[in-house]
Amino acid sequence: MGEIKILGGNSSRNLLKEICNYLSLESVSCIVDKFADGEIRVQILESIRGDNVFIIQSTNPPSDNLMELLLIIDAVKRASAKEIIAVIPYFGYARQDRKDTPRVPISAKLVSDLIQTAGATRILTVDLHAEQIQGFFNIPVDNLYAIPVFREYIIKKFGQLSSDEFVIVSPDAGGTRRARLFAKKFGELPIALIDKRRPSPNQAEIMNVIGDVKNKVAIIVDDIIDTGKTITYASRALLEKGAKKVIVCATHGLFSSNSKEILENSDIEEIIITNTIEGNNSRIPKNSKIISIAPLLGEAIKRIYNSQSVSSLFI
Repeated sequence: MGEIKILGGNSSRNLLKEICNYLSLESVSCIVDKFADGEIRVQILESIRGDNVFIIQSTNPPSDNLMELLLIIDAVKRASAKEIIAVIPYFGYARQDRKDTPRVPISAKLVSDLIQTAGATRILTVDLHAEQIQGFFNIPVDNLYAIPVFREYIIKKFGQLSSDEFVIVSPDAGGTRRARLFAKKFGELPIALIDKRRPSPNQAEIMNVIGDVKNKVAIIVDDIIDTGKTITYASRALLEKGAKKVIVCATHGLFSSNSKEILENSDIEEIIITNTIEGNNSRIPKNSKIISIAPLLGEAIKRIYNSQSVSSLFI
């Protein structure tokens, strides 16, 4: 059957250590650095022949993170691993999943092809921006939701949530399924929807709030925080409709541009994110709380290795 072996590139070093601690394993010794001219250099320093190798690497910008993943997969393949599972906590380019304007690439499809061509035999990721990206692969894809780690934190903070006091909010129509799953995990809480218009990329104008939020704590559930404008507009709209306060749960904290200033000056009480993206601590707003995704990924890795259900972790 082969052993579990875990390694990774430079984008998820801390998460790699946490997952190894959860599984009581040591990471495989490897070199992932650069030559003097900037080319990425990868070398596996121990035998992984016949083993099930899990590669932990988010592919958030810069593109070196994606290139590292591809080269590590190729190195693992050429080292005769039995299975090569790419564990991609944040799947970059997922927002470019369709040809919605003339003469643009379908970047998510290209990235999927590259990962498969490199030699991955399975994908494990967290909160894909568009679930249909799973169909871009011809290998198994496990798309985890971060709902269990958010649920644990929120219940510790508030106790059991009541439908009279809390409402789960989707910031757009595309996130409705995520909001419903989130609400179900808290005992069928009511949901609300932000009806918004996006005049251009990374800009959103809130039009209306669909659902009852008056005198309730509104929990906005999203997969990505980028510029922070969408959830800032959403929180303002919710408070104008009578919400008592607004909390945000977002899996991936990109925090691009001047999002830190925007979010720190917003009416959002707390922004809860996971550690799928590392290395941007200086850009994280003060009203944020980071919780670890490592136990969820560690348990999923264990279940994949033992051929057990992964979906039962969050459904």
